Amino acid sequence: QVQLVESGGGLVQAGGSLRLSCAASGRTFDNYVMSWFRQAPGKEREFTAAISWTGGRTYYADSVKGRFTISRDNAKNTVYLQMNSLKPEDTAVYYCAARAFAYSSSRYAYDYWGQGTQVTVSS
Repeated sequence: QVQLVESGGGLVQAGGSLRLSCAASGRTFDNYVMSWFRQAPGKEREFTAAISWTGGRTYYADSVKGRFTISRDNAKNTVYLQMNSLKPEDTAVYYCAARAFAYSSSRYAYDYWGQGTQVTVSS
């Protein structure tokens, strides 16, 4: 089992920045692909960003490319999402997710999920 706990959400004005953190515990963290998904009210949960278990490869949804950066610190069992130039359409609950070894952008491929953290961007 892997337990995931997100933090760092909040209210920010458009154009501002936030940094989300996801702390993992349980099984060996560095064997897992870590991803962020987000879910806005009335919408399906969508892929946002992912990072390989070595940290050498990153993947982004087109909507956040160039504004968001995912990173991980395996020594601290933590993955981060730095969000810059935030827009009102980035408002959502952000979820951290983990799956063993192989990258996927499908939410159905992930075995472990955090409880989510709310990000609200005001215009």
